[in-house]
Amino acid sequence: MIFTSIVRVPFNGQVIEAQKDSGTISVALKPLCENLGIEYTSQYRRLQRQPWAVVAITATTGADGKIYDMAMIDRRTFTMWLATIDTSRLRKQTAKDMVVAYQREAADALDRYFNTGVAVNEHLLKAQHLQRLENMELIKAAEGIVHKEFLEAKARIVIGRELGEVPELDPSTRPLYVSDYLKEKNIPVRQRPRISPNFGKQLKKLYVSKHGQDPARADTVTSYGQIRKVYAYTEADRPLFDQTWVTQFAPQQQLTA
Repeated sequence: MIFTSIVRVPFNGQVIEAQKDSGTISVALKPLCENLGIEYTSQYRRLQRQPWAVVAITATTGADGKIYDMAMIDRRTFTMWLATIDTSRLRKQTAKDMVVAYQREAADALDRYFNTGVAVNEHLLKAQHLQRLENMELIKAAEGIVHKEFLEAKARIVIGRELGEVPELDPSTRPLYVSDYLKEKNIPVRQRPRISPNFGKQLKKLYVSKHGQDPARADTVTSYGQIRKVYAYTEADRPLFDQTWVTQFAPQQQLTA
């Protein structure tokens, strides 16, 4: 049996318990019901009757380190569930106000979609815009620390996304990350965190041997919104990536295949 760790995410002034497994985000149903002030069992049974709902019982590791069986619903089910809750059953006024506002926004989105063919998430657009502004600030702060070709490529990508255009990049200056390279090699998502550190160490050794200095470092924003430092490799360094793969990792993958 595979056990999945739970993370705690702010929601409605409290927290909800969620997990991410192979790109699929799910949330625990019972804490959600407790947060909103509605009875869990009836909601669980109602979701089991719905053709659009995906409910799974998952063995999860709680904050106390113990293993629990929890009913989890995926992001699509969570979205639809909120839109169909009977708000008269919500005992908490703050929760009721939040769900009512969400349902009105969902109704507007459906109306726009069926009448215009387009439903735009304004909150998401604003968040993406703010994220791009933050990325540009990071790029500006890295001037003089990270080589300019890498920064120029990153800036072109950010500006292209903001304008809705495909950025024009010199192929040799396009950023290249270890995670993306391992993805190209069809390494499963769950194996990449285990392989990446050793791959990075061998890659760095080859880079230092060739250039006589450490690769520059740059700030990058993860899919979770966290900022972390990574080595600023570009496509010009791909031969070093390939050498690292062929000499250190390809034989191991053949043995485990």
